Amino acid sequence: MIKTVILDFDGVILESVDVKTEVFRSLFSFAPDHIDEIVNYHLENGGISRFDKFRYIYSEILNQNLSTEQFNYLSESFAREVREKVLNSSFVEGALSFLKDFHQQFPIFIVSATPEVELVSIINARGIREYFKDICGAPNKKDQCIRRILKENEILPEFAVFVGDSPNDFDAARETGVHFIGRIRPGDCNRFIGHDVELIISNLSDLSDLVHGGVL
Repeated sequence: MIKTVILDFDGVILESVDVKTEVFRSLFSFAPDHIDEIVNYHLENGGISRFDKFRYIYSEILNQNLSTEQFNYLSESFAREVREKVLNSSFVEGALSFLKDFHQQFPIFIVSATPEVELVSIINARGIREYFKDICGAPNKKDQCIRRILKENEILPEFAVFVGDSPNDFDAARETGVHFIGRIRPGDCNRFIGHDVELIISNLSDLSDLVHGGVL
């Protein structure tokens, strides 16, 4: 029986994945010959912080040194462009109902690759802070966040489930021993092929059904 639910943010709480993809495409429009590879890398590596993505893109795709000035420019531009769009993103179907229905039944946590300060600000602005016992974001890695949650709240891994939308989320769950549920948005490709994912859902109404049905 699950006693704790840990949720990713983008693509699990808010339909904000496309927003960040658009910003990546815009930021790297100066490299049109590499833009498709850059966007594909971003999409295939959901769950990795934007900062690590910037470093990888420069070293492995653009084959350029990433100066401190350019790194800061990318980081600040990304945060500025994303914030307003994320604030206007719709909730994943059933997300708000799930939070309202179950936040008093068991503790709910957020674990995200979004910078923690930025994440908390967005969650406060969306008026949903009361539903989460704690929020953990970058620079912490997701497995570090999960371990911290388990330790600080004295939760055994087998009593926790992490809901994410990327293979990196699955890896964080596997490394920490918690259960994993993958979310695949209707119409999207299955990025979990080849991974031993326990359950797949299309929205958080499905997650509510699993709780009501005693599956979790």
